[in-house]
Parts: sequence; C-alpha cells; structure tokens
Amino acid sequence: MSTARPLFLAFLLLSTAAWSLQATSPSTGSAAAAALIRDFALCRTHADLDACYDAIRWNPGDPTLLVALGDALVLARRPADAIRNYRRAAALAPSMPGIAAKIRVAEARLTSKRAAGNLAPGKRYTNAAPEGQSH
Repeated sequence: MSTARPLFLAFLLLSTAAWSLQATSPSTGSAAAAALIRDFALCRTHADLDACYDAIRWNPGDPTLLVALGDALVLARRPADAIRNYRRAAALAPSMPGIAAKIRVAEARLTSKRAAGNLAPGKRYTNAAPEGQSH
C-alpha cells in the first residue's frame, strides 16, 4: 500500500501535465505530449535538469513543472534558482499545497550556504599576507 500512493501521484502528475499540454496547444499533437510526459518523468524521478527545462519549454505556464524544476535545482545545490521557480509556481497557483514549505526549505539552504561560505571574523587568507605564505 505504501508504494501504491507514490505511483498513483506520479501517474496523476503525468496525466495532468499531458492534459495541460493538450489544453494549451492542441495543434502540437501526440508526439509533443509524449515528449512532455517523458521529460516530466525524467525531471521528477531523476532530477534531470535538462529534462526539466525541456518540459518547461513545452508548457511554460504549468506550476507542477516549475515545482519539479525547483526540486531538481535544490538537489543540484542551486537554491537561489529553485526559489525563483517555486515563487513563479506559487504566483501561478497560489493554493498549491506544500509550495510555501518548499520555498522556506530552499531559503534555509541558501542562508546556510551563504553562512558556510563566510570565514570566521578576523581570519584572512590571502597569498599577499605574510601569515598566508607557505614558505
């Protein structure tokens, strides 16, 4: 029963993506719908950034695709880009469940990434300073 729910959700997301493609551009045909479904699946399951970007090119106004791209960007350690996509998805679908939490998590990662990049106060590492020379 525990594996049935994620499979159902994945199927639901894929069918929603295919339906939204057909609703926005009916002339693209079944090849485009198949490409969108393939790209969305790769984006969702493997966090393949190229597939995410391809899926968004097929349907740029789909908040589900934007969230999937944001998730892939978080895994790729690019929280600032993820936040931008999450916020865009939230603007398109403000009632989307979980989007606010995803934004908070990405912001926390961005803050910790910036904090980790800062050195301790008072310590400077440079090749020009005498204490930084190795010889």
